[in-house]
Amino acid sequence: MDEMASVSRLPERDRPWVMRTYAGHSSAAATNALFRRNLAKGQTGLSVAFDLPTQTGYDPDHELASGEVGRVGVPVAHLGDMRALFDGIPLAEMNTSMTINAPAMWLLALYGTVGLEQGAELARCAGTTQNDIIKEYLSRGTYIFPPAASLRLTADVVAYTLREMPRWNPVNICSYHLQEAGATPVQEVGFALATAVAVLDAVRDSGQVPAERMGDVVQRISFFVNAGVRFVEEIAKMRAFGALWDEITRDRYGVTNAKQRRFRYGVQVNSLGLTEAQPENNIQRIVLEMLGVTMSRDARARAVQLPAWNEALGLPRPWDQQWSLRMQQVLAYESDLLEYPDIFAGSHVMTALVEEIVTGARAELDKVQELGGVVAAVETGYLKSALVASLAERRRRMESGADVVVGVNRYVETEPSPLTATGAESVEQVDPAVEAAAVDDVHRWRAERDAAAVDAALAQLRADAATTTNLMTATLQCVRVGVTTGEWAGALRQVFGEYRAPTGLAGGTGTGGDPGLAAVRERVTATARELGSGRLRLLVGKPGLDGHSNGAEQIAVRARDAGFEVVYQGIRLTAGQIVAAAVQEDVDLVGLSVLSGSHLAAVPAVLDGLRAAGRADLPVVVGGIIPAGDADTLRAAGVARVFTPKDFALTTIIDDLVTVVRQANALP
Repeated sequence: MDEMASVSRLPERDRPWVMRTYAGHSSAAATNALFRRNLAKGQTGLSVAFDLPTQTGYDPDHELASGEVGRVGVPVAHLGDMRALFDGIPLAEMNTSMTINAPAMWLLALYGTVGLEQGAELARCAGTTQNDIIKEYLSRGTYIFPPAASLRLTADVVAYTLREMPRWNPVNICSYHLQEAGATPVQEVGFALATAVAVLDAVRDSGQVPAERMGDVVQRISFFVNAGVRFVEEIAKMRAFGALWDEITRDRYGVTNAKQRRFRYGVQVNSLGLTEAQPENNIQRIVLEMLGVTMSRDARARAVQLPAWNEALGLPRPWDQQWSLRMQQVLAYESDLLEYPDIFAGSHVMTALVEEIVTGARAELDKVQELGGVVAAVETGYLKSALVASLAERRRRMESGADVVVGVNRYVETEPSPLTATGAESVEQVDPAVEAAAVDDVHRWRAERDAAAVDAALAQLRADAATTTNLMTATLQCVRVGVTTGEWAGALRQVFGEYRAPTGLAGGTGTGGDPGLAAVRERVTATARELGSGRLRLLVGKPGLDGHSNGAEQIAVRARDAGFEVVYQGIRLTAGQIVAAAVQEDVDLVGLSVLSGSHLAAVPAVLDGLRAAGRADLPVVVGGIIPAGDADTLRAAGVARVFTPKDFALTTIIDDLVTVVRQANALP
């Protein structure tokens, strides 16, 4: 027995993957303290979460930043913030992942400048800028510029890091958010690889990288993937990813070195699959999802970060993040996982499943290429429509019970959870004073710098943006003279313009297999008739900078299927814009979706605006990740209904919306 074991085991135990927790909130100083605590607990890399103003290129004092500063990440408005964020953390020795996309060039310039100030050699700095802008148009919504200009920025960062920071991963192609937006495993692989092809084509065609160095570019391209709870299928998905990446980089880009073609990826397991109901069940979900990206040695993640059990409730506390880190450490150090070769090699079941995903994903990739590539597929709405339709089908299966979610649509009887017995104390609370402090800080920063040097640096940035010059040089000068995040992005907005991505609602339908929808449709028709209007009109609004639009889009699709006329103008709207649309379109109901935690600022702003416009009678409902105490506050302020992730039955929600309209109009 011992002899057989020695033959099947590896000669040396594998080194574990990089272990991270996704962290950042309140302020640079508070996040720095959290980083230090996490590193002391055995975390082996940093993963920085930036707040939404930083991700979308706004300073803390911008109108759209109101209520959003420091909520879902750390605000970084200038070089001083970046210094405070990494104070006492030697960047030359650290592996840092930064979840930043549209302003990735800017944050990399800030990071590199702080590294140089610390005495680090840029060539030694290791880490990743996410920098995948395509998925922002499809899921997260933190884009700024049109797709072509955004790809130009990505290509410039790739070329710069190839020359100055060879250990840095300049782009992290993200299938993670595609899965959250509805992608099947086949779509996730196919669409992500289409994005990777667009990035590599942009680099190749920019003329900044010699053809013989494309292998060096390819080996620094990493991926960021999602792992769902169907972990056998997830293992196959990752093996399929590797097989197709090897094929594409060999055949399309002529990379002959097999090591350079290796599929390199990090993972965050599925946060949106976590449930508010019976949140203790999220622990086993997270563990199973972690297995999907670690069990197969030939397709194992290079870095893993896990969500916390309470992310469907609010912002995790340090203890919650520690629990997720300990899951990784138990798997890596207590189990025997790292002692064996790939345990799926030769499995006919796994081989067949991988081939099925490869075949389907290759077909999806080919279709995107036939449309003219991933930029064209974004601009025509094809990709967004495909994801909205897939997510609608996923929701339908859950609502019908075909897909079981324990504690949500089956086995809902439960004992009270001691994990949530403390109410609001079970999640991290962000002090409202954080935003005011950030606003004061950026005002002080602007007042203390050389205004003429700032103006000159921004003028040079705009001039270079109008040409094909690599923008890193001008960006680094902007960093050095004290330009802010909002000023850098604002200068490029002047040259590139801004962009409104297609919503994808035209491709969505959520009616199949829902016997209750006909009755709701009859109520919608009857209510419109009683009000003397042709159709009931629903405005779906996304106030502030929260770009996670999946829920809003699914509500819009189901409401339309129930007979509502739906007004949905997409993400990132001010309260004034939402109020103006409600008045101009003469809607019967306003539905606001907020997942960033800014609901106590964003929703009252809309209510105040409606009162000022003489439409205090217009009912408002809200959906999002909203703690019970905050929901009470919103209802006291005049909100008619508050929906949270536990309200998963969309048709029931739409039926309730009809009731809200009837009550607001004194109909029986």
